[in-house]
Amino acid sequence: MGENHTLRERISNWLFAIPAVAEWWSQRTAKTTGQLVDVSDPTPFAPVTKPLAQMRMALVTTGGFHRTDQTPFDMENPLGDPTYRVIPDATPRAELTITHKYYDHTDADTDHNVVFPLELLHELVDKQVIGATAPRHFAFMGHIDGELIATLNQETAPAVAEMLKQDQIDAVLLTPA
Repeated sequence: MGENHTLRERISNWLFAIPAVAEWWSQRTAKTTGQLVDVSDPTPFAPVTKPLAQMRMALVTTGGFHRTDQTPFDMENPLGDPTYRVIPDATPRAELTITHKYYDHTDADTDHNVVFPLELLHELVDKQVIGATAPRHFAFMGHIDGELIATLNQETAPAVAEMLKQDQIDAVLLTPA
């Protein structure tokens, strides 16, 4: 039974890696949830107002990372888990883990920097490429479907955006999984 479940996950991951399948799925989801995006609006990027070497940067990932002492993401709900985890900047690598069954995270398990490059961000601060890292970073599971999309869009994503504002973040490195 477990082997078939893994095979199903691998086939699903392979299919969704095909751009046309991913596009079809996003359109289908948008229609069924009513969460249509107005593509005539410009992408909401903020202009860069200071040099990178003066910016405070945060990480936001959909790789399912969390501290080992935090509640893992929900892998039982087929619609996913729209919650997030706060990861303090000083979290040691050994205290991070991944709970996510919708991508092969073998490489990320070996080197967290593949998906959650916190150590690399610290190196950029040491080299004075960026000014500082955020006091906290954020992780989502990244598999969210159905009515949970509304929860993500209306509750959890705005909550994280507000915390990023509170932390006076100048730039966010988004790392999908």
